[in-house]
Order: sequence, then C-alpha cells, then structure tokens
Amino acid sequence: MSGTKRGIAGFLGCAAAALAVLASPAALYAQSCAMCYQSAAASGPRSIHALKVGILILMFPPLLITAGVVYLAYRKRDQFNQNS
Repeated sequence: MSGTKRGIAGFLGCAAAALAVLASPAALYAQSCAMCYQSAAASGPRSIHALKVGILILMFPPLLITAGVVYLAYRKRDQFNQNS
C-alpha cells in the first residue's frame, strides 16, 4: 500500500470511530444501577461529599501506576534496540 492510500485509510478509520462515538446515546456512558443512584441521591450532603471524595481518592492509584509504567517504558525504550 502506498503512503497516500495508507494515510487516507487511517483518516477514514479515525473518522468512522469519531462518528460512532458521536452517534452513540449519552445514556450508554452513564450506566449505573438505579438502586445505587437512588441511595446516593437520598443521602445527605455530607454523604454525597464523602462519595465524591472517595471516587477521587480511588482514581489516584491507577493513575500513578499507569504513569510509572509509562515512565519505565520511556526510560527503557532503547534497551533492546541496539545495533549489532
């Protein structure tokens, strides 16, 4: 495949993916059980705040692990790419 054909195919693939994301319903991204939603909505403001803080706290370990893996991959990127 030539460079131009490969570029057009890549662009069409990205355009199709973007169209699929835009055409999907918003409710698809907000899936949760109704009982959990009702329970959280009925709780007081202190409970809602605690839930939001808990969600933020639970986001940090995966973020730090991912950043660590990316850093190590960047640092070791040329280790196996030596010319013989």
